[in-house]
Amino acid sequence: MTSESTTTSAQQAREQAERFRAVWTKIRAEVGRAMVGQEEIVDGVLTALFSGGHVLLEGVPGLGKTLLVRTLGEAVDLAFSRIQFTPDMMPADIQGTMVLVEAQGGTHRLEFQEGPLVANLVLADEINRATPKTQSALLEAMQEKQITVGRRTIKLAEPFCVMATQNPVEQEGTYPLPEAQLDRFLFKLVVGYPQEREYHEILNRTTTSTHVAVSKVSNGAEILELRSIVRAVPVPEHAQNYAVRLVMATQPKSPHAPTMVNDMVALGSSPRGAQALLLGAKVKAILAGRFAVASEDVAAVALAALRHRVMVNFRAHSDGIGAEHVVREVLAKVLPAKG
Repeated sequence: MTSESTTTSAQQAREQAERFRAVWTKIRAEVGRAMVGQEEIVDGVLTALFSGGHVLLEGVPGLGKTLLVRTLGEAVDLAFSRIQFTPDMMPADIQGTMVLVEAQGGTHRLEFQEGPLVANLVLADEINRATPKTQSALLEAMQEKQITVGRRTIKLAEPFCVMATQNPVEQEGTYPLPEAQLDRFLFKLVVGYPQEREYHEILNRTTTSTHVAVSKVSNGAEILELRSIVRAVPVPEHAQNYAVRLVMATQPKSPHAPTMVNDMVALGSSPRGAQALLLGAKVKAILAGRFAVASEDVAAVALAALRHRVMVNFRAHSDGIGAEHVVREVLAKVLPAKG
């Protein structure tokens, strides 16, 4: 490659990165008009959207999980739908079903009526209230980007993203997500309580007559273009090795597993964890103005990418040690190699 072509490629990469950051900033600003605080959660949701993955938001009621996803749907010109899961919901309620409609001349015909899964951005509210049968229908849509109703298969239009919420406290009438479905989420984000100063801003926005209008600042075609920019970010060998060692360190008896993992973990991360680390790290690299992924970018998304892919054993539960403790221990013990 000549020096001239190298300069041209670098210039193109710089322009693409600048465009990515400009769109990110516009969407984030619109979301911030309705959402107070929770910057880390907002960044995580946007990272999943631009990486082409799904995201699980966990937190007690009233923290703005639904508001965040709904506002994102207003800021980006996408087909948006919201599903409020309940234990009596069936797969046909979210996929769609055949209905009898009246035609001209008084005759009738069967016509397929699409369900709320046929959209670009799907808010799956309280996903752990759905029965395993309904969760399996959602799993197909998340993994295969299609739904199957009888003999009919419908390909879902891209971009397609599921953003699900769940309450970690309430257990009655809930069906915990199986590991296979948890693994389909690129990130799991834990939504915490607001800071004291943020409470005042929340109250000022929600207890007065002020109405916040959110404008559409992007669209599906642009999101797909930006996803291709993310995929094109190179990953140096040392950064990829770091991601692999982090994932292997969550697996009991692996060469990189620390003592806590061997003693406290029943099931470690799958290779999807490594994919999530690198995709999230690519977004972090672009936002930081880097033209390649650094180990610090991988570490920055490790909690979100791995906390739902680690299953602790009975001993860990007895000692009050959760998956998040394990991932933090892995980050402390597995050090990045020098690039």
